[in-house]
Amino acid sequence: MVTDRQVRMLWDWTQREASLSVAAAKAGMDRKTARKYRRSQQLPSQIREQAGERAYRTRPDPFAEVWSEVEALLDQASGWEAKTLFEELQRRYPGRFAGGQLRTLQRRIKQWRARHGPDKEVFFAQEHVPGQLGASDFTHLNELGVTIAGVPFEHMVYHFVLTYSNWEHVSVCFSESFESFSEGFQNAVWALGGAPAQHRSDRMSLAVQASGSSLFTQRYQAVMRHYQVQPQAINAGKGHENGDAEQSHHRFKRALKQALLLRGSRDFPTQQAYARFLHELCAKRNAGRQERLVQEQKHLRPLPARRLEAFRRQKLRVQSGSTIAVERNLYSVPARLIGEWVEARVYADTIEVWYGQRQEEVFPRLRGRSKQRIDYRHVIEWLRRKPGAFAGYRYRASLFPTSRFRRAYDQLAATASATAAREYLGILHLAARRGEAEVDDALRRLLDASTDVSMTAVESLLSDGATSPRRLEVHVEAPDLAAYDELFENKEVWHGERDNQGREAAVDPPVEGTAPADVSGGVRDGGATGPAGGAQL
Repeated sequence: MVTDRQVRMLWDWTQREASLSVAAAKAGMDRKTARKYRRSQQLPSQIREQAGERAYRTRPDPFAEVWSEVEALLDQASGWEAKTLFEELQRRYPGRFAGGQLRTLQRRIKQWRARHGPDKEVFFAQEHVPGQLGASDFTHLNELGVTIAGVPFEHMVYHFVLTYSNWEHVSVCFSESFESFSEGFQNAVWALGGAPAQHRSDRMSLAVQASGSSLFTQRYQAVMRHYQVQPQAINAGKGHENGDAEQSHHRFKRALKQALLLRGSRDFPTQQAYARFLHELCAKRNAGRQERLVQEQKHLRPLPARRLEAFRRQKLRVQSGSTIAVERNLYSVPARLIGEWVEARVYADTIEVWYGQRQEEVFPRLRGRSKQRIDYRHVIEWLRRKPGAFAGYRYRASLFPTSRFRRAYDQLAATASATAAREYLGILHLAARRGEAEVDDALRRLLDASTDVSMTAVESLLSDGATSPRRLEVHVEAPDLAAYDELFENKEVWHGERDNQGREAAVDPPVEGTAPADVSGGVRDGGATGPAGGAQL
C-alpha cells in the first residue's frame, strides 16, 4: 500500500527529475501508480476519506447463514476467540468452511464487537507536576548475557525514575529484597539531591502487606517517613498504573543493549566495572533531561541529615554446629563463637557477622532458601578430632573447596578406605594453615603424576617449595630529585582538603576548570553521594 509519505516524496522528486520513471523509483512505487497520484494531486488518505467505507461486498459472505449462531455465542460470553468459534463452526458443518476463511470471520467478529460489544478499558493521560512523583520497580537483566570475568552474571536492577523529567537512576541487585530497595532508593535520592513528594511502586511484598490494618510494611513506611515521602501502591494486577517505571525499564534495557553492542563485549572484569558502566549510561540518558530536571529540583523535598542504614540487624545464637541461620539459609562462623549471641547485618548482597562491636566475618548473601555456606576453616580443627563424623556430615559437599580436593578424597577412599577421612582431613587442615591455593597446586601435581595422594606427600611438596608461586622481581629506579625542584619552581602547590580529624585527605588535585571532587562519605557501592550509615530502622 502506498503511503502519504511516499506520495509527498514523489511530488518532490517530480520537481527535480525530468523523467517520471526515475521519480517513481526514488519514491518506491510503480510508474503507473506515480502517474495516478501526479494527476490527482491527492494523498492516499484523502482518497480513502472521500471514498468512505465500501457499501458493497466483492464476494458472497460465507458466514451469512450461520451468523446468528455466532452472535448467540458472542452474546453468551465476551472471551471467545475467532479461531475457537471457527473450529466450532467446522465441527457443526463438516466440509463447509475452508481454513482460508478464518480471516473473514475474524474481521466480522471485530466489527461486531466494535458495534455491539462491551466497552473497553479507558486509560486517562495524567498531568505530571515537577517534584511531585517518583516511581520505581525491579527488573531482570539476565537476557542481556552480561558476564563478569567470563562467568554469567545473573542479576537485576532497582530502577528509579521521576515522572516529570524522566530522570532515572539504577542500582545493581540480586533479589527484590527490602535491603535492595532501601539501598537503591537512597542511592537515587542522594544522587538527585532531593526527594519527590510521593513515591509509587507496584504491590511488591517488601512494601505492601498481604493483610493487616496498614497497607504498607513498617520498614517501608520507616524509609518513606525518613525522607518525608508519601507512599503509593498500584492496584493488584494493574501494572500499567506504574507505567512510568515500566516504560523506563523498556527504554533503559534497549539503550543498554545498544551500549553493549557499541562496546563490543558483554564481559566486564569486575562487578564494580559493570556498575560504573550502568551509571555512565544513566548519566548520558539524563544529559538530555537537564532542562526539565532543573525545574523539578526546585520542588524536591530537602534530604535529611543522614541516610538510613541499608541493612537489617538480626540477633542470633551460634548453634552447636558452629552455624547461624539467616533468612532460612545456613552460614558457618568460627567455632569459638558457639553458644554466643552475634549480630548479623543483612545487606542486599552480603552478610556481616559482628560480636562485641567487632566484625568477625563477612560473606556473600545466598539467594533462595535452604542453602548452606560452610567454610571448612571454621570446623576443620574439630573434624580432625572427630574424623568419623566426616562420612555422614550433612554438609560434607562444602568441605571440597575445588574439584581436585574431591578427586583426592575419591582416590583415598578407593585405595585406603579405612584412613581416607583422616588423611583427607589432614590435607584440608594443611589448606587452612598453609593456603588453599598452594595445597590445590600440590594436589594437581600428585594427580597429574598419578602418584598416591596423602597428607605426607602434600606436606612434602609444600616444604620443598614446589608449589610456592614465583615471586615477581620489581626494579624501581631511584627518582631524580631535581624533577621535584622544577615542579615546585614552576607549579603552584595544591593542598588537599583535610578530613574531620585534621588529616590531609588523599585526593587528587582538581583538573583545571573543574571543582574539586566531593570526598564526603557515600554509599557502599559508590552509587550515590551523601553521608553513609545512620539511624537504624
